[in-house]
Amino acid sequence: MLIAIDQVLSLDEVRQFRQVLDAAEWEDGLNTAGTLARAVKRNQQLPDGCDTAVQLGQHILRRLAAHPLFISAALPSKIYPPKFNRYTGGGTYGAHVDSAVMQIPGTQLTLRSDLSATLFLAEPDEYDGGELEIEGPFGVQTVKLAAGDMVLYPSSSLHRVTPVTRGARIASFFWIESLVTDDGERTLLFDLDQAIQELTPSTDADDPRLLKLSGIYHNLLRRWART
Repeated sequence: MLIAIDQVLSLDEVRQFRQVLDAAEWEDGLNTAGTLARAVKRNQQLPDGCDTAVQLGQHILRRLAAHPLFISAALPSKIYPPKFNRYTGGGTYGAHVDSAVMQIPGTQLTLRSDLSATLFLAEPDEYDGGELEIEGPFGVQTVKLAAGDMVLYPSSSLHRVTPVTRGARIASFFWIESLVTDDGERTLLFDLDQAIQELTPSTDADDPRLLKLSGIYHNLLRRWART
């Protein structure tokens, strides 16, 4: 499942982020590249654990914790602390698949990457290129969202960032371990939850049909969740 989530950050929040990020000291993205990634990764990143990355990342996590569409789509168990990257001057990231298991910085905990997230922090007209291309069952989907919007997609997907030929593409990216590991099961739960939410405003809370649908949702979640 690939889903775009609008306005994770407001325009004011994006402006505040950009004031900080535009003045930040970026480092070569190769510093955190694995063996295969070194051949295809050409970007800049904020150093892991720097104050700017930590503070902005914590703000993103607070916003996501209160975002019902994100909770419904991801069913998060763990979230990797958000990282930040910048593509400019031909910067690109060739086709790759994200690592399956990662250690959460500063802890002994590991995270299984079920979902990958990209939160766009530059408007599409600020740069040329920089599309996120994600390969799925129905071909390649191209994503280039407004600043403050985020895309969620399976971490198992082959994906790439096309070369940025003008301006700078700035984004936050991170990974989610879901309570439901299977993408198909997670998609069914998301569709069911969205249907319930659409029915709720026009249906009495004690309507047997709504109660039955809600019961089905929670019993499926109980069956499929891994805590």
